[in-house]
Amino acid sequence: MRKIMAWCAARLCIAMLYLLLPLMPLLASVFFMRWRYVRHYGVNLRKARVHLAALRQGPLQHYFNAVAGRAWQIPDEIHGSCVQCGNCCMEKQCFFLEPVTDNKYQCGIYHSHWRRFSNCGSFPLNQHDIERYACPSYYAVPKRSTETLPVSEQGLQPVPVRFVRNPRQMRSMK
Repeated sequence: MRKIMAWCAARLCIAMLYLLLPLMPLLASVFFMRWRYVRHYGVNLRKARVHLAALRQGPLQHYFNAVAGRAWQIPDEIHGSCVQCGNCCMEKQCFFLEPVTDNKYQCGIYHSHWRRFSNCGSFPLNQHDIERYACPSYYAVPKRSTETLPVSEQGLQPVPVRFVRNPRQMRSMK
């Protein structure tokens, strides 16, 4: 049921964005307080078309299914850091993505408080996100189950293992 609702919400959102397409550079300028979106209206209108085409490939459905609900397969830890490759920005098709140098990109709205409500603010949420965009720098640490507990040297008793989700909890247990 959740997947169906996510699909419907994504389709409705995309339809509304297509209706607003001529106003997108103006709305982005007002919303994010970056007036260059209006100053370069033609260029940004073309970027908005590319952005919407990329959104139709699944990011909105993923947002409504996994990010908005924060539901499935969230690993204990995700390691790595951003190398500014732009892959996670809808394979370099995001309206707000800005080139910095050769093969280095940055988000034009990274410091906006509105960004935290987007797909971008949660990337990577899980291993699926990392694989989908072929992210070269992040990796997920899979959840450990009680079935894979290490065995003591005698091979008879399981060794007690303490599961700790983050470093703050580790410090409080000492």
